[in-house]
Amino acid sequence: MTLRRSIFEAEHDIFRESAARFFREEIGPHSARWREAGQVDREAFLAAGRQGFLLMWADEAYGAAGIQDFRYDQILIEENARHGDICFYLPLHSRLVAPYIAHLGTPEQRSQFLPKCVSGETILAIAMTEPAAGSDLAGMKTRAEDRGDHWLLNGSKTYISNGIIADLVLVAARTVPEQKHGLGLFLVERGMTGFERGRRLKKIGLEAQDTAELFFNDVRVPKSHVLGDPTMGFRYLTQFLAEERLVNAVQYVANAQVAWDLTLEFVKSRRAFGRPIGAFQNTRFKLAELRAAIDALQVFVDWCVVEHNAGRLTPEIAAQAKLLTSELEGRTADECLQLHGGAGYMEEYRISRIFTDARISRIYAGTSEIMKEIIARGVGLDERKMT
Repeated sequence: MTLRRSIFEAEHDIFRESAARFFREEIGPHSARWREAGQVDREAFLAAGRQGFLLMWADEAYGAAGIQDFRYDQILIEENARHGDICFYLPLHSRLVAPYIAHLGTPEQRSQFLPKCVSGETILAIAMTEPAAGSDLAGMKTRAEDRGDHWLLNGSKTYISNGIIADLVLVAARTVPEQKHGLGLFLVERGMTGFERGRRLKKIGLEAQDTAELFFNDVRVPKSHVLGDPTMGFRYLTQFLAEERLVNAVQYVANAQVAWDLTLEFVKSRRAFGRPIGAFQNTRFKLAELRAAIDALQVFVDWCVVEHNAGRLTPEIAAQAKLLTSELEGRTADECLQLHGGAGYMEEYRISRIFTDARISRIYAGTSEIMKEIIARGVGLDERKMT
């Protein structure tokens, strides 16, 4: 029995068919090669741009569709999980980085950068995490100094998705040394003197989602490449976290659904002791439990999407969605791999890749522990005010 989802309309169903066809034909067939190479082809972004799938929310003046409805991006995320490869990290480009330029940028900055982001010619990344500062943005060491006609940027970042292929990187740096929240946001372009990329980091999953170290050695960032107030970066970063965590929640529940579907088919066909392993009570009960959990969180995530479209999604609710879906994704991948038996440990079976890919979900974009802190503070359990 398939859960009937009530948030989509006829035009969304038509769009889903188009998206599924694109990921099935243009992305999925390249997945194995990309994972072997350690990054996706730039052509993938150009192909998505030709389809109008990048920055769909951006104004028509920049070549986009001007569609503010998040459900269209939700559909892209879901169909990429099913037919494409989640290492082709469209949401990072379209929903996590580009909105900073759109909402904080000047008209000149938007005109300069957004059209090529829409077309896929310019690939985006965001650089916040540092070797000694992960979720703790206040501990950031990368610094930018005002030198009159430019800012001088120095420091390093690590674990940066799209770090190798990105053409434009949004870099957070400390601008007010004496204030822990005194940060600025800077646009660093490929080819700027002093901007260097380190090695492509090897991971246990998401092999084609290139992740790298970035180094900034006396990079002269023009004043025209500063987003908003150069001392308000911390506040800007927190403003966009609710959508980032919703994007992740959509991804995680979609991954769990794909893992469940693959496993259902597997247990129907694989036999043991003369009958399908799906006939054993343990198998049926495990999949039944996961089915109930996935359906429940799908309803919650869909509700969050509706709230986000209405401008009502709070950081605390988004944290709940991120926490619950990432934990469910991990549990589903683990139990579904177990039901595959030895086959699940083999790379030729997709469930093995889903399993290793899922492990990072409880870490990036804020760990599960950080999500619990946010939720606890949201209900009045703030240790800073209780001592």
